[in-house]
Amino acid sequence: MGPAEAVAVLGAGTAAGAINAIVGSGSLITFPTLLAFGFPPVVANVSNNVGLVPGNVSGAWGYRRELAGQRRRLMRLGLFSIAGSLAGAIALLSLPSGSFQDIVSVLILIACVLVLLQPQLNARIAARRHRRAAARATALAGGEAAQECAAGAGGAAGAGGAAENTSPVLAGGVFGAAVYGGYFGAAQGVLVIGLLGSFLDEPLQRVNGAKNVLVALVNGTAAIVYILFAHIAWLVVVLIATGSTIGGLAGARYGRRLPPLALRLFVVAIGVISVIKLIVL
Repeated sequence: MGPAEAVAVLGAGTAAGAINAIVGSGSLITFPTLLAFGFPPVVANVSNNVGLVPGNVSGAWGYRRELAGQRRRLMRLGLFSIAGSLAGAIALLSLPSGSFQDIVSVLILIACVLVLLQPQLNARIAARRHRRAAARATALAGGEAAQECAAGAGGAAGAGGAAENTSPVLAGGVFGAAVYGGYFGAAQGVLVIGLLGSFLDEPLQRVNGAKNVLVALVNGTAAIVYILFAHIAWLVVVLIATGSTIGGLAGARYGRRLPPLALRLFVVAIGVISVIKLIVL
C-alpha cells in the first residue's frame, strides 16, 4: 500500500468514525475502500473491524453526558452484546471465505435500506414517546400522581424503566444485532437504535449514546477474536484506528449539524458501489 492509498484509508477511517457516532454505518465507507485497494473481503472485514474499535470508544466517550443513569442497563445489555458478537465472529471465521462474499453482498444491501429508513424509524420512536408522555399526563390529571412518582423513581431511565431494562425481547434483539455485528456489522448501529428506541422511554440522543456503548462492546469483542485467530493487515488497522478515533470525537461533537439526508445518501452510494465490487470479484 503506497502513500496515496494510506492517506485514502486514513480519510475513510475518519469519515467512518464520524458516521458511526451519528448514524452507525461507517463500515460502508471503510470496507469498500479496502476492497478497492485489492484486500481480500475477509481480511478487509476483520482489519476494518479492529481499526474501528477506537473510534467506537471515542464516539461513546463523546456521548458520556447522555449516558448518565444508564450504567446498570448497559451492563445487562452489554452481556448480550458480548455473547452475540462472539457467535458472529466465530461464524465468520468458521464459514468458507466464498460464503462471506455472497452473504455480505446481501447484508450490505440490507444495511443501505436500514440507513435510508432511519428517519422513519426515528419518527416512529418520537411518536411512541409522545403517546407515552400524553398517557402519563392523563394519569396525573386523573389523580394518579403518586403512582407516577413511584414509576419515575428511577430518575433518568423514565417511567417503566426497570421493566424495559429487563425485557427479554429487547435482550434477544440486542443479542441478534450483536451476532450480525460480530459477523460484518455495517449499520448495526441503526438496528440497535431501533431496538432501544422501541423499548426504552428515553430521548433519542440518550438512545444514541447507549447505542455507541453497545456497538463498541460488539466490535471490541469481535476484534479480540480476530486478533487471536484471523489474518489482519496491521497497517490498515493503525490507519483506520487513528482516523476513526478523530472522527468519532468529531462526530459526537459536531455530527448533529450535518445534513442528515446528504449523509445517508453518501453512505448508501458507497454501499452500492461495494456490492458491485464484491459481485465482480
